[in-house]
Amino acid sequence: MSDVGTASAARVFRAGHLPPGWVGEMRWHTLRWGALAIEVPAPDAAQMQSLARHVREAATQRLRPLAVSEIVARLDQATHRMLDAQDPMRQLADALLPRVTGYDPEMVRLGLTAALHKFRAPQLHRFLAEDFPNPKVLDEFQPSPRGGQVRAVGPALLAHAWAGNVPGLPLWSLACGMLVKSGTVGKLPSDEPVFASLFAQLLAQVDPALADTLAVVWWKGGDAEPADTLWRQADCVLAYGGSEAIEQVRARVPATTRFLGYGHKLGVALVGREALDAQRVAGVARGLAHDVARYEQQGCYSPQVVYVERGARIDPRGFSQRLAAELAALERRQPRARLSAQEAAGVAAWRDAAELRCLEGQGSEWLGDAASAWAVAHSERLMPLRPGPGWRCVQVVAVDTLEAVPDLLAPHASFLQTAAVATAPQRLQALAEALAQAGITRVCAPGAMTAPEAGWHHDGGFNLASLVRMVDIEAGAERASDALAAYAQEARP
Repeated sequence: MSDVGTASAARVFRAGHLPPGWVGEMRWHTLRWGALAIEVPAPDAAQMQSLARHVREAATQRLRPLAVSEIVARLDQATHRMLDAQDPMRQLADALLPRVTGYDPEMVRLGLTAALHKFRAPQLHRFLAEDFPNPKVLDEFQPSPRGGQVRAVGPALLAHAWAGNVPGLPLWSLACGMLVKSGTVGKLPSDEPVFASLFAQLLAQVDPALADTLAVVWWKGGDAEPADTLWRQADCVLAYGGSEAIEQVRARVPATTRFLGYGHKLGVALVGREALDAQRVAGVARGLAHDVARYEQQGCYSPQVVYVERGARIDPRGFSQRLAAELAALERRQPRARLSAQEAAGVAAWRDAAELRCLEGQGSEWLGDAASAWAVAHSERLMPLRPGPGWRCVQVVAVDTLEAVPDLLAPHASFLQTAAVATAPQRLQALAEALAQAGITRVCAPGAMTAPEAGWHHDGGFNLASLVRMVDIEAGAERASDALAAYAQEARP
């Protein structure tokens, strides 16, 4: 699909992936980032119908007969190639992703490597075991603990509408689709069409038999014909993006088609007094600074607000100062992405509001200056949870006790996802329970917010089990079948 050797030199990259066995003329659309041109396949409704039918049939013939362990092995091969800094596909990713996202090249390189670690064979097997105690149910009927047998069957055709806010994000759903043996048709995001294209092309190189089970295409937002055609063909639709985009897709998916939407979520951090001494505070502040800076808070798991407990040797304001220092140090090593006019306006409005609170004497303080590419707003007063503008802008709020935070978060339960918690073991369990009741679905360590562990429950759900339908052979059916066997007749007196 792409000529890796010449794409960089010519500043043209042909993205997407079309099954080599598919017969059809394809329209192409060019997306531009300055001198870089990226061509994406843009099927019309008729082409989409033919393409979806081809992928469905190919997956039935070539993917479903594979044991799930064989699929893991192929994903592992592709992942190891993408982890290899000398591999041409990885070099192309390292060259193109910073250009299309605007993120710092070192940030992209480190973040992509961390994400890819989750898709090696040991992690993928844990991923499977999290949803299926016996993953062989994806291959064939297996004994059920209650008697009889059970089998998990994935959708014949899985459609993906990917978001482009975080490089590598499409790999989660692409891998999930393969593990449940579904044909994949994915829609590239306009703002990041590179990674999903490269990984699909890499899978086709690793195992050419899989090339026909995947299609990665693009259409312009609001172009209903190819989208509606795909939604009608698919057995399940996965959509990622903002709440408005998710609702638009949901409204067009047929009522009989399974729909899974992953919309905008919020992340927070809680820093307990146990972490606020001279030995521990630097590590916590450094970890949270990385969480804030990585991908410029564009992920659902990025921290928007940090709650810091009073009563320690280092007070919340002292923590805010250390967090600001760590963000300043990160800016020197990994500069913030260049902002669009709309993004810059959002940051400016957030800063203006924070500065106004300072002037009004509301126990607020502004750390940073107008020229800094990061911002820490410190507040000694409780504030309602509000999403920030991203781009390394974070609110720090002082609280008397962390145990009060879940009640502050609970009104926003439908938008909550990740909480980083820095506190002693005897408090962690109780805090996690209260956060869970408030709506948080993932508790992690500071510094790990943007790197979920293999097998995590995305937005509190199951990654694989949500895609399949379970089929039971009841024990009574087995007994009735035994009565009809030839040997049963012979055994009668």
